Amino acid sequence: MTTDLGPFAPTRHWMRVHPLATDAVLAFGALVSMVVGSFADPHGPHGPTFGTRTPEPLSLLLMVLAAAVLVFRRRHVRAVLAATVVLSLLELTTGEPRAPVAMAAVIALYTLASRTDRPTTWRIALLTMAGMTGIAMLAGPLPWYAQENIGIFAWTGMAAAAGDAVRSRRAFVDAIRERAERAERTREEEARRRVAEERLRIARDLHDVVAHHIALVNVQAGVAAHVMDRRPDQAKEALAHVRDASRSALNELRATVGLLRQSGDPEAPTEPAPGLARLDELVDTFRNAGLPVKVMVELGRDADPLPAAADLAAYRVIQEALTNVRKHAGPRARAEVSVVRVGDSAEVTVLDDGGGAAGAAAAVEPAPADGPGGGHGLLGMRERAGALGGSCSAGPRFGGGYRVHVVLPVK
Repeated sequence: MTTDLGPFAPTRHWMRVHPLATDAVLAFGALVSMVVGSFADPHGPHGPTFGTRTPEPLSLLLMVLAAAVLVFRRRHVRAVLAATVVLSLLELTTGEPRAPVAMAAVIALYTLASRTDRPTTWRIALLTMAGMTGIAMLAGPLPWYAQENIGIFAWTGMAAAAGDAVRSRRAFVDAIRERAERAERTREEEARRRVAEERLRIARDLHDVVAHHIALVNVQAGVAAHVMDRRPDQAKEALAHVRDASRSALNELRATVGLLRQSGDPEAPTEPAPGLARLDELVDTFRNAGLPVKVMVELGRDADPLPAAADLAAYRVIQEALTNVRKHAGPRARAEVSVVRVGDSAEVTVLDDGGGAAGAAAAVEPAPADGPGGGHGLLGMRERAGALGGSCSAGPRFGGGYRVHVVLPVK
């Protein structure tokens, strides 16, 4: 937080950079004020009059010493206050006419109040006020009820109050500045967190898209190579499926990577993210690749549609689970997909029968996460479910095959 002082900004900056010189200027101004005030008689017929009295040499010496001590008011706060109070008491008990040496003690008390805590300020201030006023009343040359004695109490009290108010304002400004800086740091941390989450989401989408379509391309290419010589028509059909899968992969990659463009980019994608509405298209790609899939979706006729995040997560979970079935289960494997809404959650289940002993073994012991088989699909499904407050469980089935069960909250 900065304060615009206009033409006074250079002076304020110089005072902040040179505190000792600033205090020396203040001490000189206080000395001039004390000397000028010592020539004034407060009891003139028409108010204070100048030139009617002259201070004593001892009073002039005390004023010079008090002003010299004020130069170090910020370096030695309490010592300066004690020294000015002692010099003021000497003047209060001996000076006649009395000189305003107590002005130095008032400045020192203000400095202490502005640089320490409130309890300490008022303990020292009350002691100073009571001590100086009491000694001036009891040991001074003036009557105890003289206005000058009451003025000492008033000026020292106002100095303590003003210093405490300045300290409170500085603390308030510092607190506001700290909150502003903390809010700025919080915004930056929140922005970084959102960027990291968005990168993770895009990475999951890229993995799901690439793993699904490349697996299909690999299967269809193998079929085409196997039947190329004996059944060219079937090979041509397999190559057509390869072309369709690769085109679909490119389109989804373009849409996913397009999310990284700026929001004002006219080429940014505008089509919706895939969801359960495109489940039939997804399942057809696996059926064309030779994987029989049975689908059952029961979301309720009168129920509200799934939220966009849950809809996308359900689609991606089914896509990844069927891709794993096609890659790891046996050649005669069959899969079942069910999406059922139960209360405030949607349950997605993908089953396969393993397609034989080899397929069951592959399903039970998938490729390690750091090997060529990947291993990020199951982790991605768990992250998607966890991001929505749901759960994901996966494991081998009794008698062969694999089961993936995901629960997604919809409210």
